[in-house]
Amino acid sequence: MRLLITGGAGCLGSNLVEAYLPQGHEILVIDNFATGRREVLPELPGLSLVEGTVVDRQLIDESFARFAPTHVIHSAAAYKDPQDWREDAATNVIGTINVVDAARHAGIKRFVYFQTALCYGRPDRVPIPVDHATRPFTSYGISKTAGEAYVAISDLPWISLRLANVTGPRLAIGPIPTFYKRLKTGQTCFCTDAVRDFLDMSDFLELMSVALHEEVPTGIFNISTGEGHTIAEVFCAVAACLGISPPKTIPVVPPNSDDVPALVLDPSVTHGVLGWQARVGFAEMISRVIRWYDAHGVPTIHSHLQSAAQKP
Repeated sequence: MRLLITGGAGCLGSNLVEAYLPQGHEILVIDNFATGRREVLPELPGLSLVEGTVVDRQLIDESFARFAPTHVIHSAAAYKDPQDWREDAATNVIGTINVVDAARHAGIKRFVYFQTALCYGRPDRVPIPVDHATRPFTSYGISKTAGEAYVAISDLPWISLRLANVTGPRLAIGPIPTFYKRLKTGQTCFCTDAVRDFLDMSDFLELMSVALHEEVPTGIFNISTGEGHTIAEVFCAVAACLGISPPKTIPVVPPNSDDVPALVLDPSVTHGVLGWQARVGFAEMISRVIRWYDAHGVPTIHSHLQSAAQKP
């Protein structure tokens, strides 16, 4: 493949680079480093980097023309400031349109879009089936869902992946890195009264090897284990990996107004159509992430939530 990855310096993008570069694929990463980290993309044969934003249409068009990709993974997204609607709309909507348009002119063989599970808003039922109505209510969710809609009306050979919380090297969002960082420094923690699903990076990479195949049907798929875990369970699992006894009573607070109490995806259609199923269990998944943090440290933590500084 000649693989173009937008947002390739982020957690998912950088893990994809590490997976595909040793296989002999040529890779071009486009990233503006708003949340991604430059140091995760060292100078290596077969890897090229363009620093810039997907909002810059000329940069996107020139990058596609110069690199001539055969496959595109659109991972770039704005979520850093939930009050900055214009940035979210610019990156997640206009930026997506720019990438879609360039991909159409390039005649790419496969276009993969990463979608947030927040597209479902507050769901009517859990686990959430892939045909559930989309009702996003945050800037990030609204703009990402609009971007997905533009991908879906294109004539590209596309696939949109509605992702669970993918965990692994360089994870910099959510409760796992937050609990790790606070517990290691002796700080107190509290847990949001919420349920989430988590997916190990190795399972995600296995899924991607399927999603990039040209013969796989176009469409939208939930990517998840289908199992929900409370934030308190995450806290206890992280504490156990660190050899720390959790308090007998764990402080639990209600979700904020911009949060969702239960967000667990039903991957049954994905199993049936793509033949993929997650294999790594919850405890092993947490253990793998903690071992990586022990060896490499915790990246700067970001969040799409309004009260990120106060959330565990």
